Amino acid sequence: MSDASIRLKKPENDQPHLPVVTGGATKSLKHESARMHVSGSATYIDDLPEPQGLLHVVPGLSTKAHARIIYLNLDAVKALPGVIGVLTHRDVPGHNQVSPVGKDDEPLLAEDEVFYYGQPIFAVIAENRSIARKAARLAEIEYEDLPAVLNIAQARAAGSELVWRQLEMKRGDVDKGLAEAPRRLNGRITIGGQEHFYLEGQAALAQPGEEGEMRIWSSTQHPTETQHMVAHVLDRPSNLVTVEVRRMGGGFGGKETQANTPACLAALAANLTGRAAKIRLDRDDDMLMTGKRHDFVIDYNVGFTDQGDILAVDMVLAARCGWSADLSGPVIDRALFHADNAYFYPDVRFRSEPLKTNTQSNTAYRGFGGPQGIVAAERVIEEIAFATGLDPLDIRIRNTYGTGTRDITPYHMTVEDSIAADIMTELAESCDYRQRRSALRERNKHSPYIKRGIALTPVKFGISFTATHYNQAGALVHVYTDGSVQVNHGGTEMGQGLHTKMVQIAMREFGLAEDRVRITATTTGKVPNTSATAASSGADLNGMAVLDAVTKIKGRLEEFAAKHWNITREQVRFLPDGVHVGDKVVSFPELTKAAYFDRVSLSANGFYKTPKISWNPNTGRGRPFYYFAYGAACAEVAIDLLTGETRIERVDILHDAGQSLNPAIDIGQIEGGFVQGAGWLTMEELVWDDKGQLRTHAPSTYKIPACSDRPRIFNVQLLKQSPNKEETIFRSKAVGEPPFVHGVAVLQAISDALASIADYKICPKLDAPATPECILRTAEKLTAQKPDHNF
Repeated sequence: MSDASIRLKKPENDQPHLPVVTGGATKSLKHESARMHVSGSATYIDDLPEPQGLLHVVPGLSTKAHARIIYLNLDAVKALPGVIGVLTHRDVPGHNQVSPVGKDDEPLLAEDEVFYYGQPIFAVIAENRSIARKAARLAEIEYEDLPAVLNIAQARAAGSELVWRQLEMKRGDVDKGLAEAPRRLNGRITIGGQEHFYLEGQAALAQPGEEGEMRIWSSTQHPTETQHMVAHVLDRPSNLVTVEVRRMGGGFGGKETQANTPACLAALAANLTGRAAKIRLDRDDDMLMTGKRHDFVIDYNVGFTDQGDILAVDMVLAARCGWSADLSGPVIDRALFHADNAYFYPDVRFRSEPLKTNTQSNTAYRGFGGPQGIVAAERVIEEIAFATGLDPLDIRIRNTYGTGTRDITPYHMTVEDSIAADIMTELAESCDYRQRRSALRERNKHSPYIKRGIALTPVKFGISFTATHYNQAGALVHVYTDGSVQVNHGGTEMGQGLHTKMVQIAMREFGLAEDRVRITATTTGKVPNTSATAASSGADLNGMAVLDAVTKIKGRLEEFAAKHWNITREQVRFLPDGVHVGDKVVSFPELTKAAYFDRVSLSANGFYKTPKISWNPNTGRGRPFYYFAYGAACAEVAIDLLTGETRIERVDILHDAGQSLNPAIDIGQIEGGFVQGAGWLTMEELVWDDKGQLRTHAPSTYKIPACSDRPRIFNVQLLKQSPNKEETIFRSKAVGEPPFVHGVAVLQAISDALASIADYKICPKLDAPATPECILRTAEKLTAQKPDHNF
């Protein structure tokens, strides 16, 4: 692996004045918890010391996809020795609702009706977890079956209601554009969902305090929302509820809203008994209860020229949303936002269909709908390439956003910095894409069973919450008299290195070494009203909030030093060798102690809100994103036509992280995001039976990428000399979700390999996930379409 420099031509309108980096904030500092991770001393919810008298909570789940509860007998559950009590919706003192969008369509515990297989109906409180799990199976429940809608096809056929309003984005006259286009094609792509499969499952510990206080340790990406939900359920003000998160064992969006139910159940048990209560979902229960990545069916109609110029695109994006709204509305909106990927469509219309089904309520997942839209965009490119006989890469480069009349998105935002074509061109040259493509095609002629393919795809990913009010963050920084610093902020750490980057910001600004800055657990008691750590905005938002707090303290110290040493403020500089005050160098501890004795405040709150953004969902117009992150990936694969198995031979990635805050961490995120994206599109398959039961509900039935599934050759490079033109933290760019999309190159490479069966004359129209079964079905279809029918 390498982060070797690849330089692109800098945009002419690039900002001329960038902060001078003197250390700390743009170097590859190790993860702040790395040593604890590898030694096993990093604590998660289930590792915390158990309070005396701790109780354990286990939910009882529905075994019907849609039914009315006509009889519920919990006597045997309550009678089991060791059981302290059983919670039902009648035990909720406040509101029995945990909808994150305020639709009141998501009861915490089912009332008279269940809406999916795995919905919590009751919860057992017991002396230990084993007893609680045993007791939960003793409930007697009788149901009256009701009609169940399980997938997109059934929802459409039944005229299922929508969980959210439909959205239409359009620009130009798509009907006219399609009618006048010299060439037309239409098609459909089916894209599967994905289980989050975080290493640490959903978990929470609740401890009651005095006069209604409730302290929650939760594995949540959104401590403020969890705080609000617990307060809502307990019917008390938020100032009595404190939520704390030191770290999570992964989240990927699965702990943005889905962590609320476990936290609320633990809090209810603690409130009812007056004792601390903990819930840690069994992996099977976790997968049965919680929402996944949305699966989509996307229909497209495209007009284009013989040269591969796209003239008009019309898409309908339908998604299986599940039984409640959850975050389906903004997820599907983001799918529409990214259904253009890096390409300009002169006439365009995107429409959403957020369909209600009797399955788990699908939710946030890394990319938040964007990857699904991008997969559809790349299918369009692929179809045009086969129709024209041109290299898909040439179609991609030909249609990328430009300037002037080719820079307006379907939602009417101007793309000011499109570098997708440059990145693809540079990557194609550095990885020898064209030569390798020709060589693989020649090799496939002489290999009847092992077929190889290659593809190079771009990503243009919008950065910001599309819910504008979430684009804000707070921080609290303390400097102590010994010169040590404590940083608190509203973001959460789930392994992605956010805390490390926040430490680096304080290090850089104060000129301190790593061991002088300490990050603390995220807690609503220190930084209130925070946004979820999601939308790739954790470092952008919280970093600027930390910088704001640090800048305030530095200003006070500069003012004090100027007065104390009789110099100007401009002569005070914080550098790694100490604080320069005129011609004198003093240590940071010496300065802070002297400032304390002069009664200078050494603590400050920081705040940041993202500028320039706006979005009107009623008109489908606005600037929902502060900026775009770019990148490109080239994937080479081999498929076995006898078994359908795929092997990723080589991957080259060139990714735009702006002026990276921490290159090592960012490269790690790119590598992990790619593997997760490739897993989604090749092997991770969710299967429900005709009764609505999720059959892939455990590691034994749900396959995720293993070490052997990684690319045999894996080259990852960060784009150099490409600072963010917007004023983000030290001109960096988000690196959470965009790299996930690089996995699309693998799906396209598999399709390229399959196309060799029919001499590259027929588009394979490969759906996702491209499992061995899917690959063999596609191969069979292509063989049947060949004129000679030989396979």
